[in-house]
Amino acid sequence: MIINKSLAAALVALGLTVGLHGAVSAAAPHGPDGHAMEMYLDNGRKWQTDEALRTGMGRIRDAVDAARPMIHAGGYGAAEFSALADRIQEQVDDVVTNCKLPEQADVQLHLALAQVMDGIYVMKWEAGREQGALAIVQALDAYGEHFDHPGWKPLGHR
Repeated sequence: MIINKSLAAALVALGLTVGLHGAVSAAAPHGPDGHAMEMYLDNGRKWQTDEALRTGMGRIRDAVDAARPMIHAGGYGAAEFSALADRIQEQVDDVVTNCKLPEQADVQLHLALAQVMDGIYVMKWEAGREQGALAIVQALDAYGEHFDHPGWKPLGHR
């Protein structure tokens, strides 16, 4: 991505620190000044995407959507959540490595990815793993609201 790798690392670390304090909330990541960092549109339009981004986010969405019935039924244990988190992490890594967006779009994407990373952390390491999955659903829905991804279907909370 065009974004400075140290900024990307800081945004991911910012996302992880939220997870360290307990269950993930729907709150946006916070900037250095303590104010919430919220995603916004590109002058009223959705941000552009590239094939690597669409592929990775689509795979994350599909993995979460496939797992949701079992999660809702209480059929997901620690091992299943960890495996799902690993599949999602693989896609996040691929997006970060291969996606090429303009800087401002990249910053917006990293806000969504920070929340995905929070969800991954909770699904792997904390009680309330369902909340980690919910955080990822919320991040995916925010991505769909802010990025031009043809055919994107929001997951919403069922």
